[in-house]
Amino acid sequence: MFSVNHQKFMEMDELSAQKVPYFFIIDFLAENVEIFKEDEIKKSGLLIDFQNFSNTKKEQPLDKKIEWKSYPETLDSFKEGFDKVQKNIRFGNSYLVNYTRRTKIETNLTLEEIFYHSRAKYKVFYKDFFVFFSPETFVKIIDGKILTYPMKGTIDASLDNAAEILKNDKKEKAEHYTVVDLLRNDLSMVANDVKVDKFQYIDFIKTKQKDLYAMSSEISGFLKPEFDGKIGSIMKKLLPAGSILGAPKPKTLEIILEAEGFDRGYYTGICGWFDGKNVDSCVMIRFIEKEGDELYFKSGGGITHMSRLEDEYQEMKNKIYVPIH
Repeated sequence: MFSVNHQKFMEMDELSAQKVPYFFIIDFLAENVEIFKEDEIKKSGLLIDFQNFSNTKKEQPLDKKIEWKSYPETLDSFKEGFDKVQKNIRFGNSYLVNYTRRTKIETNLTLEEIFYHSRAKYKVFYKDFFVFFSPETFVKIIDGKILTYPMKGTIDASLDNAAEILKNDKKEKAEHYTVVDLLRNDLSMVANDVKVDKFQYIDFIKTKQKDLYAMSSEISGFLKPEFDGKIGSIMKKLLPAGSILGAPKPKTLEIILEAEGFDRGYYTGICGWFDGKNVDSCVMIRFIEKEGDELYFKSGGGITHMSRLEDEYQEMKNKIYVPIH
């Protein structure tokens, strides 16, 4: 159904075995894997701002009033794919499907300005082709320990008791349990002693449009000896990222490809920085892409048997924002 780029993952393994620092970008289906050694990053037109690695220039002040318009698809159009997903869930083919959409947006900000002025844990601007500002870690590898922080469940922070509502929402909780379970199993493929260290903690995300709370957990394990220093093999084994796919993985991927009707490309892929020893990587969500002269924001959410059409449609629209304030 899709062809993983084995050659590039082997290249990642070789570089990490030699302890050569590099930045990597892998698309959703792991077909396109790009590797940039430290000295190649500058020439590549990549701007990166991670917690422990950044190649940004000095930020220019933003002296214009931000214009931002989005043109979400109609509820009926959203419903077509949603119904396909629900039908598969009813048939038992999947119990969690991350259903995403692309929304045309118009803004007077350039992709580079969005990169410089958004506030997020992970930001990348790539060759005037896409920009993202992601709050979600994929995996971290620190001294042989691998950690992941699945983020599932968001709510408008302006609601009374929003954090409590989110923690106790039956649908959001079920979704969160599923992803934690899935990622625990995923980590077990490359690590021993996998356990959930923290469960359902709440992050606050500030944005221009509205503030959000998001629910995360922390899972960790110790890399198996055969994966030690093999960053490419680890990534190949763990992809696509469970939090933006669903469970079980292979069948859910088929459902997504059928229901969404657009190519995710780099959206919901992953990228990361290997510093010669450790890795920090993120899931490429909160993602704006240029197609011709048009800009598209890609967003979505997890669908379970408890999902209500209107709520999911609203969540997809809630996520169309830039965290500039």
